[in-house]
Amino acid sequence: MTSRRDSFQGRPPIARRRRRRPIAAAATAAALLPTLFSASACGGPADASTNTDELTVMTWAPSGTGSADRPGMTAIAEAIGQDVNLKGGLNGHRLRVVTCNEHNTSEGAKDCAQRAVDAKAVAVIGSYSQWGDAFMPVLERAGIPLIGGYGLSQPEFSSPLSYPVDGGMPALIAGSGRQLVEAGCKAVALIRPDTPAGDNLLGYLGNALKPAGIKLLDVKAPEQSSDYTPVARKAIGKDEPGNCVTSALAAEPTGNLLDAYRRLTPKNTRIASVIGSVQQSVVDSTGGDSGPLAGAYVTSWYPPESAKTWDGLRSVVRADTTGGRTIDVADPGVQTTWVAYEVFRLVSDKLAAAGKPVTAKSIAALLDSGEVIDVGLTPPLNWGTTNMLPSGESPRLVNTWITYQVVKGGRMTLQQPGFVDIRWVLTGARPPA
Repeated sequence: MTSRRDSFQGRPPIARRRRRRPIAAAATAAALLPTLFSASACGGPADASTNTDELTVMTWAPSGTGSADRPGMTAIAEAIGQDVNLKGGLNGHRLRVVTCNEHNTSEGAKDCAQRAVDAKAVAVIGSYSQWGDAFMPVLERAGIPLIGGYGLSQPEFSSPLSYPVDGGMPALIAGSGRQLVEAGCKAVALIRPDTPAGDNLLGYLGNALKPAGIKLLDVKAPEQSSDYTPVARKAIGKDEPGNCVTSALAAEPTGNLLDAYRRLTPKNTRIASVIGSVQQSVVDSTGGDSGPLAGAYVTSWYPPESAKTWDGLRSVVRADTTGGRTIDVADPGVQTTWVAYEVFRLVSDKLAAAGKPVTAKSIAALLDSGEVIDVGLTPPLNWGTTNMLPSGESPRLVNTWITYQVVKGGRMTLQQPGFVDIRWVLTGARPPA
């Protein structure tokens, strides 16, 4: 395992660095000041973009479905579009952000992808859906790149038009395994959804634990339940020293799971989880430092929310003038969407500097060229052929770095500085000497 110790906390995000120079001439900026258009899942006149001075992008996520909801992702996308346009646009172009509710259904995801096609989007940015088999073929036929999907489905890590900014659930669960190995765990129980996506997590966690000879217990759980007591009881088992539990459920089910965990009052079992299952709002809602997550280990793709590198995100959220909506800057979906838009900004800058138009084709060509994209929130990203993961299932998974965090004083904080590379775990290779 390799640790990247250079501090990300002192590196400003690309958005803040860029603001020190004008994006467009004052006359152009004055013409670009109207706020962004956004469209709901209902469609309508805003679906078609005919303005050549306008760049259209799409962001989708489920809303109104229960535990799968990620409304913060579309909200931050709209806020970013508004912020860009109020500052004069993106290299002389007004940014039009179209959002869509994919309803956590295959048909909904396919419909959102088709709306991106109809809107002539140059990219789908951020976005959250487990239905990659439904939406990715639609984008592929239209040649529209997906930048920074959340990483829930296999096509996001295999499609030649997908550019993930994080390692998805594979990296998180593999990283959780290595974090628990270093914590001295002797046995690990994985609480995960009883779904095909949940099945895939076993192999990654097994690869992380196997070199240390740690026993792995598979605990299947329903995606939603008001009582996870049987699940928690099975995971805790005999509650012996060295016993550890890690979970990979959504945030709301994780809260219910933690209620059951607290009622069982284990004395020796150490709990861990991954970002998305646990985030600061879950720590707060379950009692903070006096709750079951006190001292819990958490793996994440990014620095904790308190890091200075999120100052740009916090600034946009504070300045959001649409009124009434809540955007949680600690939400990994919000963070992933922010990182993805930062990648899009930098790609747009590079294309403009080269005198090239920003189109779906030019974006994909630049990213495929192996151009290094460094926005300061992840290790430098590179989707060139030589940087691909040697995996038939997940070749597009190029960011194999994660962070180790721990809940201390009721806050999620870094357990150690920098990023940790778990590439060897994801490929099933031998651990580094």
